[in-house]
Amino acid sequence: MPLSLEEKAAGLLIVRLGNNLPPAVTASEQEDEVAALLDRYAIGGLILFNGQWPATRDTLTRLQMRSDRGLIVTTDMERGFGQQVIGGTVYPHAEAFSHAGDADTVREFARQASLEALACGIHVTYSPVADVDRNPDNPIIGARAFSPYPARAAELTAAFIEGVHDAGQFATAKHFPGHGGTVGDSHSEIPVLEDDLETLRATDFVPFRAAIEAGVDLMMTAHVVYPALDPDLPATRSPKILTGLLREQMGFQGVVVTDSLQMAGAKVEGRTEGEVAAELLASGVDLFVDAVDPVGVIQGLVRAVEDGTLDESLLDAALARADKLRDTFRTRFGNDAFRKAPVSSDVVGDPAHHDLSRRVATDALEVARGPLPDYGDGTGTMVVLVKPAPRPNEPQRMPMGEAVARLLPNAVYRELEPTHEDQDDVFDEIRILAGDAKELVIATVARPAAWSTFGLAARERRFATRLMEAHPTTLVVLGDQRGLRGYDACDAALVTYSDVAASQVAAVEYLAGKR
Repeated sequence: MPLSLEEKAAGLLIVRLGNNLPPAVTASEQEDEVAALLDRYAIGGLILFNGQWPATRDTLTRLQMRSDRGLIVTTDMERGFGQQVIGGTVYPHAEAFSHAGDADTVREFARQASLEALACGIHVTYSPVADVDRNPDNPIIGARAFSPYPARAAELTAAFIEGVHDAGQFATAKHFPGHGGTVGDSHSEIPVLEDDLETLRATDFVPFRAAIEAGVDLMMTAHVVYPALDPDLPATRSPKILTGLLREQMGFQGVVVTDSLQMAGAKVEGRTEGEVAAELLASGVDLFVDAVDPVGVIQGLVRAVEDGTLDESLLDAALARADKLRDTFRTRFGNDAFRKAPVSSDVVGDPAHHDLSRRVATDALEVARGPLPDYGDGTGTMVVLVKPAPRPNEPQRMPMGEAVARLLPNAVYRELEPTHEDQDDVFDEIRILAGDAKELVIATVARPAAWSTFGLAARERRFATRLMEAHPTTLVVLGDQRGLRGYDACDAALVTYSDVAASQVAAVEYLAGKR
């Protein structure tokens, strides 16, 4: 039986399951809400956040039973399956891999991560980040990208895609045609990248061309304006970029997905999400990710076809590309591949996966200023971890604290975060303890994060700077080299290129002389 117009429109939506933003909601906690939506509309797929193993696998299995077409389950897993599902392996950021290993290491990382995701019933990874991290003032890409060098970024982007394919998952290159050169974050604004076409071709386009040559399955758009390509519209809404450049010039034949439609860069003042969705489809988008109002998007697409402003054939073409993913997946794993996870649960958290994560974290370490002191057993040393606002499910004591207790047992350890901004006693205690220490280690988290300010809160940053000016200090940057800026007073510095648990532990191991 032919699909109705409403069924076609619903099939282009990738709706949210779970939430990492306050108030955090686990995937399982939102199951009933999503199930009710699936009972009303033939939704195309899900984007997963804040999962827990193995409960999330069971949630996805139950939701798949409500879908005749098969839900395409997607997630952001740039740092592995464990980034979104507690119990999975978490790996360092992409830039750590560039410093620590070769293309084979990246390929194996991607293969391992994809196997874990497939064991949970996740078919699409929204990675790799194919952006060239070429602007030091960029607040959102940073260590998420492989490299500031186009050729290196292209090499590792292709290797990542190959690893995803080795496991049988689908890969997504993002954020086309390149977000690494901006000074704005499209979560909170519509950035404008003023570079000329020659510059874009020589930098940002290079990894995306490599991704297409490697057979990348999906391409995620950037909510960014590129006047050299389209002076009026951001890439997500631009037929010149998505159809003219991506499909016609670069030859991409796969699925085009939006970045989150909840981002400020996706909004159009005075227009509904459904009206914008019709424009996006006409521009070259196939699937709509993370809409604020999924029902409104469905209704907007239906209304646009019925009033003649949108050609129904565009819905058919987009659905056909999505269905090709489903057909490919069933060919790989069997007709029941959507209703039963196609990979054994034994792969989740495999010791070999953790070994790779630890090895990359260790090999990525870089002494940016030095030499570092000999801290011995930690006697006379104080370690302060200064971090941004805590993430959901973050432990009360960070992995760095556990590593200090184990490897520098006589050191004093404290943590400082924005929740202490108005608590003078916390700052006063650290100041007094630092005065009694012979050596001070200040670790700062310098990570790009959606809907968050890069780096430390203002009071924390001032406090860390004053401590460095007053005491012999080693700075540990849990992130990339951006984290060194403004801290000229430190005597030594160690850069980890990531803030994940493995990188925190590797940093302490280095401080403890286990190199």
